[in-house]
Order: sequence, then C-alpha cells, then structure tokens
Amino acid sequence: MLALLLLFAVIGVVFLFITFHPVFGSTPSKETKTKFRSLKHYSNGTFVNQIPTEMTTDFRSMLSVLKEFLKGSPKRQPKHPIQVQPLQFSLQNTSQNTKITWLGHSAFLIEMDGKRILLDPMFGKAPSPVPWFGNKRYSKELPFSVEDLPEIDLVVFSHDHYDHLDYGTIKKLTNRVKKFIVPLGVGSHLERWGVELDKIQECNWWDHADADGLSLVCTPARHFSGRSLTNRNSTLWCSWVLNGKDTKIYFSGDSGYGPHFKEIGEKYGPFDVTLMECGQYHEKWAAIHMIPEETVQAHVDVKGKVMIPIHWGAFTLSVHDWTDPIERVIKAANKQNVMICTPQIGERFTIEDDVYPRLMWWET
Repeated sequence: MLALLLLFAVIGVVFLFITFHPVFGSTPSKETKTKFRSLKHYSNGTFVNQIPTEMTTDFRSMLSVLKEFLKGSPKRQPKHPIQVQPLQFSLQNTSQNTKITWLGHSAFLIEMDGKRILLDPMFGKAPSPVPWFGNKRYSKELPFSVEDLPEIDLVVFSHDHYDHLDYGTIKKLTNRVKKFIVPLGVGSHLERWGVELDKIQECNWWDHADADGLSLVCTPARHFSGRSLTNRNSTLWCSWVLNGKDTKIYFSGDSGYGPHFKEIGEKYGPFDVTLMECGQYHEKWAAIHMIPEETVQAHVDVKGKVMIPIHWGAFTLSVHDWTDPIERVIKAANKQNVMICTPQIGERFTIEDDVYPRLMWWET
C-alpha cells in the first residue's frame, strides 16, 4: 500500500511540474488553433510535413536505442572541453559587410546590413527541461557572456525543441531584443516567458517577414515539434531564407532530407552560404534528421556556394561519435566539389572577404 501511495505521489509531482513549470512553454490558444485549420499542413489538431514522415517509436525499437545510449562510448564527446574563441562586441554595428559567427550547435550570430541577428540562440548548459540531467555543453562556456551582448535587432527560431529554444536564454535576452520572428505557434512559448506580444511575429511556410530592410522567408523543413508529453506538433517547424542587400543565406533548422530543398533552391537560390544540419542522426529517426551525405545533397539542391555544417560540436543527442558528422560531411563534400567552411565556436569571419575558415580544429 505504501509503495502504491509513493508511486501516485511521484506521478502527481511530475504532472504538476510539467503543468506549471514555465520551461515547458505553452500551447496555442483555441482561437489560434481554429485559424490553423485552413492550412494544408495542419490536420487533426497538429502540424504535418509536406511528405509522409514517420519515426520508429514502437517499444521494441526505442528499447534498442536506449540500450545503445546506455552502452556508452568514450568517443561520443570530446576527451577535453572544446576551446572557444572569445567574441568581442562593439556598441554599434555600423558595418554593411556580412559577418557570420558560429556559437555552437545550430546557434549563430549574423551581422548583416548593419543588423545583428541571432539564429536559434540556445545558450544554456544542456538541452533539457532539467539541465542538471542533460548532456552538458562540450565547450563548458560560451564565447561571450550573455549579459555582455549588445542590442540584438532580430532573433529567429526554427522550432521549439530544447536544443534550439531555451527558456533560460530567452529570459536573459528579452530586454536586449527588438523583435522575435518564429514559426506559427512558437510565439505562445515566448509570451508565457514574458516577451511582449508586439515584439513577436509568427510566420507560416512561405511567409515573408521584413525587418528594417532585411527580408526573411519562412520556408519548409521536415521535422516535428513539442516541449512536453501533451503538445507534440502543436507548433510549426521551418527553415529560413535571409536576404540582405548583397548577401543571401539559407538556414536549414532541423530537417530530414526531402523535396523541399529543391523547391527552396528554385524559388530563392542561389545562396552565398548555407547553414546545414549534419549531426544527431540515427537510422530510427532518419526522416527528421539528415545524415551527412544528405546534408551535402541538400546544399546542392538549394544551390549553395559555401556550406557551414551545423547541429554538431556542442551536445551529444545521438549515439554516433561526436566527430562523425563533420568527418562524413567533409568526405561527401569533397566527392561533390562542395566548399565546406568549418569555423571554431566564436570565430567571426566576413563573407565579402571570400576567405572561409577550414581548420580541422576538432582533431587537436
């Protein structure tokens, strides 16, 4: 009897934690969901992909994945913390040149046309609602202190998963950001976390968003969303096109390989730089995370010139060795004569210089 009472108590605590802790965000209102019903990629109360996308989630399959995780491997993370390059900021960004800084995983600082843009800024220690249980950041530290960030013109998110949208980061950034641009439904999380409603713009696939002369396009991706047990696919996921005066950048977000890449390339390519997901893959979820060889093909599909591999180098979220993504993507790129750029975390470079970082820093 005592054991049963303890079990109910634990279940009750977990339920209350998920229900009331703000880290889990919120779900779109009933009124908002009603507006979603007219969309082609919204069905039975959830968003869907352009093509059938299944993940192997039956008990037997997931048990085998769990065994892989529990088995462990010394190569799944670096032996020593990754070194980052310190990032210095000026109070004003007056340069019209386009500068790119990788901040680890899928996070970037883009300085374009005098604007500062953060893409998927996840600055937490672990991609988890309970960070002390998650896989910790390889670098142990960021190239900067969030408190030292200057004013940010634009923050852009691809979807609401923990390794991209972080509650603690948003709480620190809110008063430093002029505008947030997000896919449909993601604004409900930001609103719960204290972001003013007039700072948030939600976009559907193929919507255009303008920010003081900078043009963005919300483009499709092949993925899913959700931050708790009850809100799977209640918000949209996407990739992004960033159009500057002289530079065009494509940001893949998280995506499995699909025909949307060619569609985007035909409509908005070619791109000076693509930021393409290449890590955290597994055969059980191949439909929603590309393997590195597909990453290179996706870059070719969107008509990219230079590719920066992303979604690696910060956290362990799959069972492959931590350097597998970059090693495989470079090998595949060489076969297709694709130019790969491999900046260190915190390393800033200028596109107009046409000199791209290619140091194999992960080997040292």
